[in-house]
Amino acid sequence: MAKTLTGIVTSDVRDKTITVTVTSRETHPIYGKQYTVSRKYTAHDEENEAKIGDKVRIVETRPISKTKSFKLDLIEEKSRGAVELKDDVEEVAA
Repeated sequence: MAKTLTGIVTSDVRDKTITVTVTSRETHPIYGKQYTVSRKYTAHDEENEAKIGDKVRIVETRPISKTKSFKLDLIEEKSRGAVELKDDVEEVAA
């Protein structure tokens, strides 16, 4: 059975390739303390449909290139968009 991972797209600059960051919680074997681990995977995105911030599911496949061994399975949740702040806000004197 193929390995499936769920993560957030952190880069979509390259053609037909996305970078997915998968975070998981692990427990230290001796001390028992939990900590978060982030791993980055490059995945094949044939139609360039995933964008930065999307929550996606990737599935393991045959090696497509030196770094790509996963392909995009489905987009679970689209990103809501980034909020940009205006720099030139005028202050009103009272």
